[in-house]
Amino acid sequence: MTDATEQIEYRSRGIPSLKITRVEPFVIRTPTSASPAEQLIEMPPIGFETQRVGIGMRLDHASPSRFKGYSQTLLVKISTDQGIIGWGEAHAPAAPAVHAKVVTDLLAPILIGQDARKIGPLWEKMYSSQRLRGYATGFFTESIAGVDIALWDILGKFVGVPIYQLLGGTYRDSIPTYSSASSPAGALEAIEAGFKAVKMGFSKGVGSEDFERVISVSEAIGDRGQLLIDSLGAFKLHEAISVGRKLDELGNIGWFEDALMPEDTASYPLLAAAIDTAVCVGETLSNRFQFRDLFTERGADIVNPDVGRAGGITECKRIAEMADVFGVLWSPHVSSGLPPYVAASIHLAVATPNAVIMEGGNIHRATDIGESRGNVLLKEPLEFTAGMARVPEKPGLGIEFDERALEKVVVAVE
Repeated sequence: MTDATEQIEYRSRGIPSLKITRVEPFVIRTPTSASPAEQLIEMPPIGFETQRVGIGMRLDHASPSRFKGYSQTLLVKISTDQGIIGWGEAHAPAAPAVHAKVVTDLLAPILIGQDARKIGPLWEKMYSSQRLRGYATGFFTESIAGVDIALWDILGKFVGVPIYQLLGGTYRDSIPTYSSASSPAGALEAIEAGFKAVKMGFSKGVGSEDFERVISVSEAIGDRGQLLIDSLGAFKLHEAISVGRKLDELGNIGWFEDALMPEDTASYPLLAAAIDTAVCVGETLSNRFQFRDLFTERGADIVNPDVGRAGGITECKRIAEMADVFGVLWSPHVSSGLPPYVAASIHLAVATPNAVIMEGGNIHRATDIGESRGNVLLKEPLEFTAGMARVPEKPGLGIEFDERALEKVVVAVE
């Protein structure tokens, strides 16, 4: 059907066009800095070894790049011929200028002139642009996520309803959130504030002082909540099984997250079968096909896809629904980012029956941009209390940036 024929069809139904006229990426960095991006990246030196003993002392492949105290992301602003604007976000802590180029040079030409309401077809068009070239993860799906979230924001504003209504309505009006802690005192503070789950990092063996810290935090929480363990790919299968069985004994461990390296997909089903503690994996996966393979092999009890990484609301909804078919729970991963990322996660969580909890931290009391996930950049902040996030009720994502405040954290990209 030609564009002219489409316009006639829309007019005959009384539905005006909603054509995409502009797609703009914005690199965000907090604290504000004009330093070249390459000066922010840091990693352990080549040859760095894990600080363990025996065969545990080996080359460290699990430490990701860090950013010297800075947080980065990419916002996507999509404009339409009716003046409706949508905001989205791509998970882009490293090299967000790459995401910006993917958006402007690859995705924008696909989108300009198209009907913004055709979210599903546009998602497939974007994904198919590179699928036969082997692109299915990373910068590619993260950039698609930024566009997709913005399109859902536009559609909600066009119809005049929150995104959760477009997704089928809510199973609840809020979603529990968990905090993070590295010590018994920090865990107690979170529990007493109202959180029912606390997450801590753990990357050393069962016989280490680090595991004694796990025990002490677990004991501090007791039966008032759960402790979530995140190991960032630190273990080999035999180590993860040993750790998992010790976690089983503690009695209040909610999940064992990313115990293995992301590429070690064949070992996750073996780990899940060997321990009683729930195995959580998914933040490193980027599309429904990867999750399909995880589910069919029974490799996880809980998955935590990242809406800003795994293709946005459209793809994460498919993942969540597929998880439900396999009896798997899900939890939105929200490691960093700004309100489009956070709001999209809340809308999706409350509109799916198997969502149980969401990464939240101390957004409810944070006053800086990074710790508040950009909440301080909004005219009206997202509603967080200790241990709970409420879904926005305004159309679309339900957020509105204070654009003067936002301008202060935008980084110019050549």
